[in-house]
Amino acid sequence: MVTAVVFDVGETLLDDSREWGAWADWVGVPRHTFSAVLGAVTAAGRDNAETFRYFKPGFDLARERQAREDAGVGERIEETDLYPDVRTTLTRLRELGLWVGIAGNQTARAAELLRRLDLPVDQLATSGEWGVAKPSGEFFARVAAMVPHGPEQTVYVGDQRDNDVVPAHAAGFRTALIRRGPWGYLWADDPVVRRDANWVIDSLEDLPGLLEPRMTGRAES
Repeated sequence: MVTAVVFDVGETLLDDSREWGAWADWVGVPRHTFSAVLGAVTAAGRDNAETFRYFKPGFDLARERQAREDAGVGERIEETDLYPDVRTTLTRLRELGLWVGIAGNQTARAAELLRRLDLPVDQLATSGEWGVAKPSGEFFARVAAMVPHGPEQTVYVGDQRDNDVVPAHAAGFRTALIRRGPWGYLWADDPVVRRDANWVIDSLEDLPGLLEPRMTGRAES
């Protein structure tokens, strides 16, 4: 039985194109160059932060993020950054009676900005607020404590194999990988994803139809 759905943020709910472009501008490299290096880091299964170090050895992400804020070009999350299927899907899931949450590897500032969007969710939290980040088991323990009926009745939806599907599955959640953003497209057909993900979806709008039969336990997967 499924009673709750929790969503990752970047490239699940938010199109990160503008933010990655802002980082390329900040480090002073062409956007396509930054994207190419980010892609190489992604394909190697390494942390995104390593991308910056190719352009600036010793790059301190937290310090540079604060410098951007101080310069007036800091983190922004606006309605136009949401993928088009976000509001309709979140609304539909709640209409079905599901508890809906958001929990991702984002800053505390991102949490503040997301709350300003007044999304139709029951709870929202970020790694910056919790002080623990994916893929740590402690992060998913926090998610498990957040939802009403534990991980066994919760679907965690994200775009990454190593940060979302694998650790959420290990923590007892059901999982769905969305095929969008660089990670989603890269890992959608990966054997580990196919092993650990209950579903691979092309749109968030696929979720209500998949989950509604499982809300009564009649169609367990």
